[in-house]
Amino acid sequence: MPKSLEKVLVANRGEIAVRVLRAAKELGLQTVAVYSEVDAGAPHTLVADEAVCIGPAEPARSYLNIERIIDAARMTGARALHPGYGFLSENAAFAAACHDAGLVFVGPSAETIEALGDKVRARELALSAGVPVIAGALAPESEEALHQAAATIGYPVMLKAAAGGGGKGMRVVREAAGLMESYGAARREAASSFGDDTLLIERFIEGPRHIEVQILADGVGNAVYLGERECSVQRRHQKIIEESPSVVVDAKLRQRMGEAALRVVKAAGYVNAGTVEFLVTSGGEFFFLEVNTRLQVEHPVTELVTRVDLVHEQFRVASGKPLAFSQEDISLRGHAIECRVYAEDPERGFSPSPGKILRLYEPHFAGLRIDSGIRASQEVPVHYDPILAKIVAWGPSRDEAIARMRRGLAEYSVLGVKTNIAYLDAVIDHPAFRAGDLTTDFIAEHFADYREEAPSLEQAALAAAILSLERGGATGRDSARKKTSTDPWDTLDGWRIS
Repeated sequence: MPKSLEKVLVANRGEIAVRVLRAAKELGLQTVAVYSEVDAGAPHTLVADEAVCIGPAEPARSYLNIERIIDAARMTGARALHPGYGFLSENAAFAAACHDAGLVFVGPSAETIEALGDKVRARELALSAGVPVIAGALAPESEEALHQAAATIGYPVMLKAAAGGGGKGMRVVREAAGLMESYGAARREAASSFGDDTLLIERFIEGPRHIEVQILADGVGNAVYLGERECSVQRRHQKIIEESPSVVVDAKLRQRMGEAALRVVKAAGYVNAGTVEFLVTSGGEFFFLEVNTRLQVEHPVTELVTRVDLVHEQFRVASGKPLAFSQEDISLRGHAIECRVYAEDPERGFSPSPGKILRLYEPHFAGLRIDSGIRASQEVPVHYDPILAKIVAWGPSRDEAIARMRRGLAEYSVLGVKTNIAYLDAVIDHPAFRAGDLTTDFIAEHFADYREEAPSLEQAALAAAILSLERGGATGRDSARKKTSTDPWDTLDGWRIS
């Protein structure tokens, strides 16, 4: 790597920070982690060569604080900055601040982020590139004009924030009577989430698939697409399970979507890794949705089927190197599935489940990859997205990938916080999922009344025993016996249940 990238700061936390830091070290780069006070001693701080505290737990005072992150880079002598995903990864002002500070931002330019982050401008760009878009327009502010726009498009319509994503500021309106109420709610949520209450109004497509295309583009005009990811299994517009390839995308459709994605990013002058998202109808039509100007949470499934390390390529492109491969070099091998493990309670509306991780076991076997950001004895704070890890399974076929994923979920064990592991297993094992019968309505149709199966008496007793020991339940005599005994059964530590 050239000197411009000899030391990189990763402006993130959790599993993505660990993933990027390890990739940087594999390329021989020196690494710097940043952390909030509540993340002191978190795994990403231990992976890095250096770690700098940038403020209190509140994101606005730490991971969203541009000035403190730039100061950390200056203080450590970092020459480049990787934003990961979330936080400031799609913030044009952050990319611009890095440029102004003489740092290499590992991602697209501030101008590109700004252009594609605005859904109105991105939509216009896609249209100019000859890519199909969903019928719609900027939502007018007057009640009369809004009703007219909805009538012209035809109900049902979707209202969505122009400046953001992740399901925030989105409402489906099925009839005129609920339009203004939904409009007001969507505007308030958009303003709260993104600081911008501008909305789009679009035709709502019933039961589509959400399919995205991974792209890589360098600074000398080369660009490739790396297959697609099926992201239809979503909860409240948030993806929870992704896979590659999609069971409904054949070679012809893959080429059409891939070439459409490249037309959009080339029109935007895009450089680095990015994702173009589409909605696909049951009839095989596809429509441009948006561009994510960063690394996606689900990027590992693409890496497993293409054998391309996307983070390595991000660093190479950011250093000024051209892509080392062409479109003809890209092929898909086997099938990969990713499940996102969250500290949340599916039976309580998926509410976050912060707390201390008392025991952790992450399985390792052929065909399984764990991207993790946690360790035993770590506190899971309430301040951030509750993702703990990603379990990614690969197999020569989709059925084999599913089988490995189910084994991985069965063996992955966390005590101390509630997780969605059993829920993920139930989804993976559902007949409709196994058949590949997926739409964005999958969770609403099949898991609206989900209840977790109760643990066996043996599992419950073992878990209770472990928790009792962790919380000081052992007597003084028991503790003394453990210290002095030579019996290996008395000195066992690290109980695991699955």
